[in-house]
Amino acid sequence: MIAKTMAVDLTKLRIELRKRGLSRSNLNNDPVKQFSLWFTEAIDSGIVEPSAMSLATADESEIGIRTVLLKYFDDKGFVFYTNYKSKKSCQIETRPEAALLFSWLTLERQIKIVGSVEKVSSLESIKYFASRPKDSQIGAWASKQSTTISSRNILQSQFESMKQKFSSGEVPLPDFWGGYRVIPRTIEFWQGRESRLHDRFIYQRKKDGWTISRLSP
Repeated sequence: MIAKTMAVDLTKLRIELRKRGLSRSNLNNDPVKQFSLWFTEAIDSGIVEPSAMSLATADESEIGIRTVLLKYFDDKGFVFYTNYKSKKSCQIETRPEAALLFSWLTLERQIKIVGSVEKVSSLESIKYFASRPKDSQIGAWASKQSTTISSRNILQSQFESMKQKFSSGEVPLPDFWGGYRVIPRTIEFWQGRESRLHDRFIYQRKKDGWTISRLSP
């Protein structure tokens, strides 16, 4: 007997977006300043983990996407930290390009960032690593990120082993761990509107600054 394929109809799962609009006159000419404004509003609104962002990377054979945390941003770009031997790092080394997506749906907002990727300096990685809780530092040593393990017990055992190793003194920065900076080429701001006539504005980097264009939803 052939099992029936389960089908889930979501066509009626619909919410009308109508909180506010977004016009060109509302936007700062600098996309990083505009990002900072929206990011502050996301924090003030009480969103859980407003710094959480989807990170998409790819190599010649596969596309990957996962959630990471934004740890720093400025005019140079948007920084996150990870294991340099992870799947995403291998893809970045092969193809140093990435896309980021911040989805703040309670504010009916999204921000999409696309650009090139480079490693941050060792000094930046050391500074951030030193600011992490000690157990998080030890966790970076214990986990061979993206590799297959047979059970959680192995991970826990590795953690306890590293915890014993670094029981006294500071935990050093692993040579396989550090930060990446996404240098934006485009930054798009999306604001939900009624009747699915959403407002979308894209900043595109040019030699002499940024251009701003409205996109059809």
